[in-house]
Amino acid sequence: MAAAEAAVVSSSSETDTAQVPETAGTAAATAATSSATAAAAAVVAAARTGSEATVSKAALATKLLSLSGVFAVHKPKGPTSAELLNRLKEKLLAEAGMPSPEWTKRKKQTLKIGHGGTLDSAARGVLVVGIGRGTKMLTSMLSGSKRYTAIGELGKATDTLDSTGKVTEEKPYDKITQEDIEGILQKFTGNIMQVPPLYSALKKDGQRLSTLMKRGEVVEAKPARPVTVYSLSLQKFQPPFFTLDVECGGGFYIRSLVSDIGKELSSCANVLELTRTKQGPFTLEEHALPEDRWTIEDIAQSLEHCSSLLPADLALKKSKPEESNEQVLSCEYITLNETKGEDTIKAS
Repeated sequence: MAAAEAAVVSSSSETDTAQVPETAGTAAATAATSSATAAAAAVVAAARTGSEATVSKAALATKLLSLSGVFAVHKPKGPTSAELLNRLKEKLLAEAGMPSPEWTKRKKQTLKIGHGGTLDSAARGVLVVGIGRGTKMLTSMLSGSKRYTAIGELGKATDTLDSTGKVTEEKPYDKITQEDIEGILQKFTGNIMQVPPLYSALKKDGQRLSTLMKRGEVVEAKPARPVTVYSLSLQKFQPPFFTLDVECGGGFYIRSLVSDIGKELSSCANVLELTRTKQGPFTLEEHALPEDRWTIEDIAQSLEHCSSLLPADLALKKSKPEESNEQVLSCEYITLNETKGEDTIKAS
């Protein structure tokens, strides 16, 4: 009996032992199938995500290429106006994924973007930008009024008329009072004659005077020309520094103004800091986009907001967006120069 029971147990044990490999193989197969299914699902999900990303980039590219109008950005000290424009353009193209290899096989589409009214590299403030058909509106920005806050330094003259240049002369200023400065400002208000700086964007034989000066070439000063100052006031005087608030028309040079004020006071002066607080209807505080808001959506909203600031004859009708699957970027460079002054329009 015991032997029979032992046989049964042994038989049972053998049966269990024989079943273990079969169960393990089944589990492995099941796991492999599940893994393959998960991998396939992951591939599908990745493809879907990639497709959605492509669609999203295409939508952004369509939106970018459909933008038209004028808006303002905040230019910091350091870069030139042209360098800042290139930085803005690169950020927008990167956001829209343009240009990319697949776009090069499709229909050519031009993105136009430019600025109206150059700011010196040492200056900061409002820089008006046109995009799309808005680049054609920038000419009006040159002739329109501009407002600046300028900090001048008495007692030092430089070759560039600002703090970036080489000191060429020093004169005493200790006897100059606030009343002295306020008393001469009227001479620089209204329709006046002004000699532009040698370091400027004005041209001789097709080349900028500033470029010729940097090469060490002899450059003759341009003759005085008519300019307009709508308002001029002294905001602060803490010798040797004085702060001016200036509203002027196109072709006016703040550097020349500060230099002329120094001469009128029997001393000399140069621009220490310059900020453009307003250009046309665009103000630094309300309309100028800082760099962290240089996105397609923020610019679209700014264009919508700023369109109401422009005269009716300059306002642009909304253009119909192009089909995104038939566009490719090509950069176009346009330069328009104002005959009166250094202010230029650049589109690229």
